[in-house]
Amino acid sequence: MDWDKLRIFHAVADAGSLTHAGDTLHLSQSAISRQIRALEESLNTTLFHRHARGLILTEQGELLFEATRSMNKRLDATAARIRDSEDEVYGEIRVTTTTGFGTLWLAPRLPTLYEKYPDLKIDLMLEERVLDLAMREADVAIRMKEPSQADLIRRRLMNIRMRLYASPEYLSERGMPVTLEDLSNHRLICQSANAAQVQAGGVLVQHLLTYDIRSTLTVNNYYGVLQAVRNNLGIGVLPDYLTDDFPNLVRVIPDVESGEVPVFLAYPEELRHSKRVAAFRDFVTDEVIAYRKRQAAESAS
Repeated sequence: MDWDKLRIFHAVADAGSLTHAGDTLHLSQSAISRQIRALEESLNTTLFHRHARGLILTEQGELLFEATRSMNKRLDATAARIRDSEDEVYGEIRVTTTTGFGTLWLAPRLPTLYEKYPDLKIDLMLEERVLDLAMREADVAIRMKEPSQADLIRRRLMNIRMRLYASPEYLSERGMPVTLEDLSNHRLICQSANAAQVQAGGVLVQHLLTYDIRSTLTVNNYYGVLQAVRNNLGIGVLPDYLTDDFPNLVRVIPDVESGEVPVFLAYPEELRHSKRVAAFRDFVTDEVIAYRKRQAAESAS
């Protein structure tokens, strides 16, 4: 298959029309149409269904688009590695992690990284879905469980637990619960037990809901749970890493917590020598070490 024809096919499939692809490629519609027809003839198949609203990939077109999309990601990664300087850290790094961890722990610490590397471009992708690092959906992942793929470099950062927290104002007004049975007189704020979240958090929520809790507020991420707790709406199920940046949170029923959740940083083996990835990895590691020291000092006091 001709590489240039594949490049044009990918642009058309991505844009969904000859016109939009032409704008991207700076080619005329007729030139693009000729290249697509030639590619279809060389493969002896039809790649697009044509209709008034644009182009739709055939089953064979979908297969080829999947291949060109993978090729594009690999080429982007290779170009980024080639651009990596021995002395400078710059360019884009795509980081994926959960909404809660990315919003509440990682993002507030990024000024330290940007101060050291002001030309770095970070694409922070916050979602519960696990992106495929091997397929170049992201460069680095911070996950709440150990990655299963064998071709990833991984580093265990820390362990966290889900615990119960409330604001001082809420507890002053509604009283401090001592036992789980006391939760029946309070509002529980948590992620839905069926929502995408770390398994330990879901197990804890399921256990808490077996008690006679008359009022609940469910939010689909920990950022929302935190905001509700800080606004005195009730008692929230939150990860313990929040206490470092929100010291006013009061822990409720201290003997109740989830199982331990490991936090891993991972990236593909092919990015082992990337200066951008190394800079991000070292930044996160330093921040975790500082965080753990503060936690240890707090526990000792």
